[in-house]
Amino acid sequence: MNDKPHLDDEALAELREVMESEFDVLITTYLNDSRERLDTLRSALGSRNTDAFTKSAHSFKGSCINIGAPRLGALCGDAELAGKEGRLDAAADVLTDIEDEFSVVRGLLENTLAR
Repeated sequence: MNDKPHLDDEALAELREVMESEFDVLITTYLNDSRERLDTLRSALGSRNTDAFTKSAHSFKGSCINIGAPRLGALCGDAELAGKEGRLDAAADVLTDIEDEFSVVRGLLENTLAR
């Protein structure tokens, strides 16, 4: 997992080029959406709703990969698999890792917005 970067600079550069003036909006939307996804994951885990947890992890994985956050995307993939397999105790540990990684990614993306 640690072999994946927090952010894929090439992917971000491509997004910046394609999105032009809307790049900041995209990043801000991703950050806000990610906070909601984390809330959904926590809630689903708390209520032991395996299906909601799995679907939310899958969706979060896709948005992380699309924005260029491969390590966070991989962690969401781990959470998705734990949910599919009904291993919610393991999913709780992965969710902690996701929250920690999101904190790093959020800081890096916020720095990108400041440029």
